[in-house]
Amino acid sequence: MANFDYDVLYIGTGHAAWHGALILAGAGKKIAFAERDLTGGTCTNYGCDAKALLDGPAELVSALERYKDLGVTSDIKMDWKKFMEYKHQSIDPLAGAMTGMLTGAGFKIINGDAKFVDAHTVQIGDQCVTAENIVIATGQYDFKLPIPGNEYMHTSREILDLPELPEHITFIGAGIISMEFASLLTQFGVKATVIEFADRALMQYSEEYSARIVSKLEAAGVDFHFNESLSSVEKNGDKYYAKTESGLCVETDYILAATGRRANVDGLDLEKAGVEYSPRGIKVDDHMRTSTSNIYASGDVVDKTIPRLTPTATFESNYIALAILGAPQPIQYPAVPNVVFTLPRIAAAGVSVNEAKKNPDKYTISKITYGQMLSFEYRNETDAEATVIFDQDKYLVGVELYGDLAAEMINVATMIINGRMTMEMMMGTIWAFPTQVDGFTEMLAPMLHSDMPAM
Repeated sequence: MANFDYDVLYIGTGHAAWHGALILAGAGKKIAFAERDLTGGTCTNYGCDAKALLDGPAELVSALERYKDLGVTSDIKMDWKKFMEYKHQSIDPLAGAMTGMLTGAGFKIINGDAKFVDAHTVQIGDQCVTAENIVIATGQYDFKLPIPGNEYMHTSREILDLPELPEHITFIGAGIISMEFASLLTQFGVKATVIEFADRALMQYSEEYSARIVSKLEAAGVDFHFNESLSSVEKNGDKYYAKTESGLCVETDYILAATGRRANVDGLDLEKAGVEYSPRGIKVDDHMRTSTSNIYASGDVVDKTIPRLTPTATFESNYIALAILGAPQPIQYPAVPNVVFTLPRIAAAGVSVNEAKKNPDKYTISKITYGQMLSFEYRNETDAEATVIFDQDKYLVGVELYGDLAAEMINVATMIINGRMTMEMMMGTIWAFPTQVDGFTEMLAPMLHSDMPAM
């Protein structure tokens, strides 16, 4: 048997890596990480955590608007500079804390760019290490359109580190990143424009709920331009000009590129290890193995249709650890809850509304207008509601929620989907009252499959 430096080498230290490493360490495996950036990866240092921290106060201010005619008269101001101080105080120490956690668990962290020499050897900076198994967990990077002037565009990583906000921001793309930042930054008084190639926003979600978010943002002063293809960006003094093929020209102070993300595979020399990949990412089989059997891929770098999310990366990391330890079963994803943190939120799990509409012979779509019927439980958000999708046996297979509380409610909805809960199971469960989950589940229960014989 070959004598390797490590049992498992992870390329990357994010959620797609370290969760599984802890499982392997418990089994006595010798582990190392290659990391070219901050320990913990994008989500911890540049993405989800920082965005959630800034989003919390904006959500509260937005919710207060629903009570402005019901006795709430406070005039709350949002101070970006102070929030950025709060963000740095909370987020900046995380990389060091993650380093301490991993090294304290006995792991070796080797800093530097990683590239394959062969299927068992990786050069990290100026040193080479060998490993019996290798897990590629390098994530994705923000993609900028290959157009003249794209050097003037910024990424989500940069916008979360702005010391001061510009007066006007132009978002290229109307996907999750643009819509979330537009919702957040308008709370700070920023004027915004969105330029989108498609005919609507948030294409993976229902047209109805995405249109509602667009309407709310338009009411906040955001200008949307759909069916527009960005052709160039120009700079004149302190101003930037986003130009489209149709002749639209938007003058702005800042441009955010949010037209998608690409797999971080450049520079890895995957060909030397025989690892197949495409612009969508690294190809894996149903055991998360690449085309080279001792090399796995995890998280956002994988070519997959499952949502690229932090919990998905964690799920895959844990699975790969068990696979390395000998668990033979193929990976099976449950329904994955996902949330657009706009104001209000859109959350979904399971079969999408778009898919259900394309297959009316397989699915039934219904509405639960819980916000209108139970405003005391839903904080006077009367337009909050759910679109629920059932299969032919009346099991819940998909949910899309609209409302400020959707992010928490989708977790319960996902549990109902994955557990194939029946009416009797739901009615045999007591939820805290009066809460959002109680109201939603009470209205959902009679719609579900019942084990009682039909009368």
